[in-house]
Amino acid sequence: MALTVCIYANTLPYFQGGGHAWVYLNWALGFKALGCRVIWLESIDDRTPDPIVAATVNRLSNRLARYGLEEVALCNWSGESFGLSGPTGCLDIEDASTADLLLNVGYGQSDRLTSRFRRSALLDIDPGLTQIWVSQAKMSIPQHDSYFTIGETVGKPQARFPDLNLKWNYIPPCVALEYWAPHRASNNAPFTTVTHWSGDEWMQDGPDIYCNDKRAGFLPFLELPRHSTHPVELALCLGDNEYTERADLQRRGWHIADPAQVASTPWDYQRYIQNSFGEFSCAKPSCVRLQNAWISDRTICYLASGKPAIVQHTGPSRFLPDASGLFRFRDLESALHSIETVVSDYDNQSRLARQLVEEYFDARKVVSSVLERAL
Repeated sequence: MALTVCIYANTLPYFQGGGHAWVYLNWALGFKALGCRVIWLESIDDRTPDPIVAATVNRLSNRLARYGLEEVALCNWSGESFGLSGPTGCLDIEDASTADLLLNVGYGQSDRLTSRFRRSALLDIDPGLTQIWVSQAKMSIPQHDSYFTIGETVGKPQARFPDLNLKWNYIPPCVALEYWAPHRASNNAPFTTVTHWSGDEWMQDGPDIYCNDKRAGFLPFLELPRHSTHPVELALCLGDNEYTERADLQRRGWHIADPAQVASTPWDYQRYIQNSFGEFSCAKPSCVRLQNAWISDRTICYLASGKPAIVQHTGPSRFLPDASGLFRFRDLESALHSIETVVSDYDNQSRLARQLVEEYFDARKVVSSVLERAL
């Protein structure tokens, strides 16, 4: 009998983010590829009127049906039964909790939810930040049977953050390779990335307090387009001061795209990545300071599509290359050199990019390892 895996996702608060959906989709499709029955679980405020709940479930179900994921479940924010008064086309938490494993990728919920399942596992996709937030009582996580993280240094002696007295199992992020096939873009297509630009997230590192948004990460590299031999485009959720920020970036040579137009659904996001020449992106400052060897789920989608990725170095890794399909730069000079290398050796670097994900980030391999350790 096939295993049943329930994935607790968190797409409803940011349903317009196509890339956000792929954070969870790649895991779900990995389990599906192994022959598992997959239940997609989300939570919603139980004060929400039934017509809005029905519309929400219908919208989510239609999105997931495109990927052969047909079972959706709901619970309230406390992990309790939603108490639906009429049919909505989704499972209740009582039905979902018969699964062999709950994989909590949404972090939230309570012990009440995890205790419903025979086995539960937390997947930490914000290594270092998760542990800091919990230690500072800014966030709590329920008890699980096992704890997984995509950060290579989490729970290790060299980590620059606490381990919360938990045993962390390293697991790389994954990408469903059969959905992310190599795709050749035009030679004049830009390097791109999709991201939120600014936010109100502040971190403390000893006596230093620093802003931890993408804008702060990009600041040392704002002059890059003026020196680059190839166009670079940012699909940015600009937030506050949008007009001023856009004008400043364009003055410096950045092409700016609107993610609401190019990446608002999973398929639009995928099309945007696959029509790009490659990825260029900086990391949040915390990833550089914490040296967690973090790599984005977005970046591995570029790599799977045969797109070389040029991203900021986030610490020593046991397997991530610095200049082979994936380029990890430390300063403006090395970033520009990486762009030149990719442009001059594109076909080879595209091949190396795909080989890297096939070896380390194949969703079938990754989720198989999760099942082996979690069950």
